Amino acid sequence: MKESTMTVGSSNKMNVAMAAESTTLENVVVTAVGIKKRVDEITSSSQQVKAKELTQAANPNVVQSLAGKVSGLQINTTNTGVNSTTRIVLRGNRSITGNNQALVVIDNVISTAGVLQSLAPDIIESTNILKGAQGAALYGELGVNGVIIVTTKKGAKSGKLNVSVNSAIDFEEVSFVPQRQRRYGQGWNGQHVTYENGGWGAEFDGMIRSVGMQQADGSYIMAPYASIKDNIKEFFETGTIMQNGVSISGGTLEDGYALMSANNQKTEFVVDGDELNRSTFSFKGGRKFGKWTVEGNVVYVTQRTETTSSALFTDLLQTASNIPVERFEHSGNEGHWTSYYNNPYWLRDNVRNTNRSDYWTGIASLNYEFNKNININYVANVQTTAANSMSHTNGYVDLIQVGGGNQTIVSTFDSSNSNSRRYYGDLLINFDYMLTEDLSLKANIGNNIQDVYSQSTSVGGDNLTIPGLYNISNVTGEVRRSNGFTRQRRFAFFANVDLGYKDFLNINLTGRNDWNSAMVETPKDNYFYPSVGVSFIPTKLDFLNNNKVLNYSKIYANYIVVGNTSAVDAYGTNDLYGPSTGYPFGALNSFTYTQTPIDKDIKPEFMSTFEIGANFGFLNDRITLEGAYYNTKTDDLITRRSVSAASGLTSVLANVGEMTTNGFEIELGFAPVRNDKFAWENRISYSHSKSVVDKAAPDAKSIALVNFSANSVGIFADEGEEFPLIKGIAYQRDDQGRVVIDPSTGNPLRTGEYKKLGKATPDYIINYNGSLEYKGIRLAAVMDYRTGHQIWAGTKDWLSWSGHLVESAEGGRTGFIFPNSVVDTNDDGQYEPNNTVVTGGNTYTSYLNYFSNEYRAVTENMVLDATAFKIRELSLSYALPIKMIERAGLTSLRFGVNARNPLTVLPKENRGYHDPEQSRSSGNDQGLAVTGQYPATRTFGFNVNLTF
Repeated sequence: MKESTMTVGSSNKMNVAMAAESTTLENVVVTAVGIKKRVDEITSSSQQVKAKELTQAANPNVVQSLAGKVSGLQINTTNTGVNSTTRIVLRGNRSITGNNQALVVIDNVISTAGVLQSLAPDIIESTNILKGAQGAALYGELGVNGVIIVTTKKGAKSGKLNVSVNSAIDFEEVSFVPQRQRRYGQGWNGQHVTYENGGWGAEFDGMIRSVGMQQADGSYIMAPYASIKDNIKEFFETGTIMQNGVSISGGTLEDGYALMSANNQKTEFVVDGDELNRSTFSFKGGRKFGKWTVEGNVVYVTQRTETTSSALFTDLLQTASNIPVERFEHSGNEGHWTSYYNNPYWLRDNVRNTNRSDYWTGIASLNYEFNKNININYVANVQTTAANSMSHTNGYVDLIQVGGGNQTIVSTFDSSNSNSRRYYGDLLINFDYMLTEDLSLKANIGNNIQDVYSQSTSVGGDNLTIPGLYNISNVTGEVRRSNGFTRQRRFAFFANVDLGYKDFLNINLTGRNDWNSAMVETPKDNYFYPSVGVSFIPTKLDFLNNNKVLNYSKIYANYIVVGNTSAVDAYGTNDLYGPSTGYPFGALNSFTYTQTPIDKDIKPEFMSTFEIGANFGFLNDRITLEGAYYNTKTDDLITRRSVSAASGLTSVLANVGEMTTNGFEIELGFAPVRNDKFAWENRISYSHSKSVVDKAAPDAKSIALVNFSANSVGIFADEGEEFPLIKGIAYQRDDQGRVVIDPSTGNPLRTGEYKKLGKATPDYIINYNGSLEYKGIRLAAVMDYRTGHQIWAGTKDWLSWSGHLVESAEGGRTGFIFPNSVVDTNDDGQYEPNNTVVTGGNTYTSYLNYFSNEYRAVTENMVLDATAFKIRELSLSYALPIKMIERAGLTSLRFGVNARNPLTVLPKENRGYHDPEQSRSSGNDQGLAVTGQYPATRTFGFNVNLTF
């Protein structure tokens, strides 16, 4: 508001009119260690995601709700389930074996993605993503991969008491399952065999035939010998996700504020019996007392999950397309449709896991203002987690073993308990001065302490004496047992300096010195990490100020050096011993030195990052354009290298190589219409990142992260190649790329060693995020497109030998001329186009043997294009006019419908084998999609939000 001044005279009554002043408020965001900055002062790339964008599709998983909304941010749901796992990567990989995932900070303290995933989205006020490495300048090595800063809500902005109620229900279903051939049915060698798992039977004729093994009453299930589309999909049900929450807030910081919230999520997954029940309770409050400010935050999350093993999907895949799957739900193993695999329904009911966890975090913040220029702030946080799990497998003895199959399962019981405690403390002294009329100085000097302790105990055994009694005293024979604990401490001093000149030039300098207890046995346990950044705001210059076309512009650059020791485990540099093979033996026990030690001279991977970028706003931000380029050079890569067998060791973790990661991002925002009644907002971004291994190791050009020798495939770091690299057995080819055929057998020749088959990271990602708002109606959509990368499809590999591949039935089951192939008929090294030599032989059996043995042995056949277009979110909501609801005491009422992942478009060659985001883990070995994972799902639902 404009200042208004009146002279006090003889009158006892004065009227002062407060008039609005046409001044644009500067946007202030929370950056590293809770330092608030104006957007102009930030010298690296960052992006905010508004609360309404996080909650627009009622996604209970905050991490997943960020997908497609931030350029340079790649979020993969690596494993679908009742409590799915995700991988969060900003701007590609920087390490081979170290952590590449972004740091999560909640209310100014370091947390984890798992905690963020469990928080109710409705309590989150803002999310700021620090994409550049400058977040690491103040968070040290933990922030080396970028930072996601989350701030939860405080009291109501109006200061009045505010009660908010949120409720949503979603219905979840399987999006797609692998396509399988629908021409030939259950059997082997061209014959219909009722107990076979393969699809190598006779061609479908539609006749009524028996299916599977004999039922308990002596009968057989009869069904047409015909294909049923996606019959394995019938195993899955329609799941539900119910969310309910209430929050009460009020007050202001000056008078005191408080917020209390309670939220519950109950999920019944698409697999019957798999459930999640999670409750989140939070309290946040604070008040100013003169020069003191006290704030606190307590969050408690308790959850329970009931699951079976997703490995049952591997057995489900061994199902011919003529099997009416749902009719075998109560048949057990003895009446299953095949004698060679267990009944997935039996596995669902008899392989069970129960997991319980309680998470508690308490944050206290104390601030004292010495004067308007200096204040001191301390943030203390304690996080504790207690978890316990029990798992059991009921036993089954196959007494019949039809056709030589054996479905016997040994009963097991396992139980484990774990707990952890994390202390996080930041002491920050803050300075804010105008040195001259034009020169400003802001400085922060801080100390950080982190102390993480965890312990676990587990016990288990096999062969339960009494079926159904799940107690360790009920197991027979030797008991499995283990326990362990770790404690790791970090200590740091850091400083941040911001210099500003006339609002258009800003310089940022930071320095942090980290001590890490995991490095105490090395020559040096502490390292210094500096950074420098600059931002220039041309539109703050007089000749560009108030420009009607270009209303805003910023150009920035920064350089940061930071280390990373995440590959070095606590106690890894100590001399470690473990139980010896064959022991305990009687009363004897034995321990041997580890065969995979860590080099005692190990030091951090050092990452030097340069970034340059620019932001522009045109026509009062109707059009915005942002772009950034970055280059990260990683020296002293930490990874395992092989050593001589004579040493008694298998590998040593050491500094061995170098990597370069570079990329760029461009984001265009445009709002064709924006007024009080109608707003059309759009953001589209293009991001590219590329990580190349410049040097693998002094004595090796290739380093294996994972090598599935049984499947002839692995993930590697190869010198001169992008990382992660998929390698495996390939076809032998001539200099024109044609496949070489053995003229004597008709089989394609394959390489004797692994070849490069693809890379696991996309060439680029295109995101779109848009919304339409008109008189309370809001339509929003989020979608992305990823391409230029590959995956190894474990499902295709698994289907190839059993006769279920579409390719195995496309031309009938007889030999064929291999496309684009050549032969050396004279054995003189001269290749000729192959027009006569038949691959797969001339009989059904020879054709079967080709797919089961030769085709499957070539990994190249299983590496697929990982391109995917996804509509991540669709939502439509309507907020009733205030005049319509105010008589009911409501201040807002919004209800809507939504869909999450309603559409996924894959390349033709990926016949629904996998969602390309899937991976065997959330680690660096991306690109391997395995069979023991559930297929992707999608949800459709309704939500309502009201406030009074």
